[in-house]
Amino acid sequence: MAQVLISFKIYPTNIMDLNKLKQKIEKQLPNYAKIHKTAEEPVAYGLNALIAQILIPENQEGALDQLEKVLQKIPEISQIQTIMVSRTQTPNL
Repeated sequence: MAQVLISFKIYPTNIMDLNKLKQKIEKQLPNYAKIHKTAEEPVAYGLNALIAQILIPENQEGALDQLEKVLQKIPEISQIQTIMVSRTQTPNL
């Protein structure tokens, strides 16, 4: 089954340990979604953004909107940006 890989740039509200933010995000994700990979991207003056690649099933209707809403409800996140949405055939990423 094909999956959709969504890359988000996630800006924290302040300078923080992005591993803790990643763990919080993982706990809040719907059952159908999972984090594939993360990276840090410097923004300014010690503030880093979290780049999170999240996998979802291709047939999950409204999943992108649901993911954005879940992320926006996390108090430690000030802003999110969808960077890329891509279909992938690799089921076991």
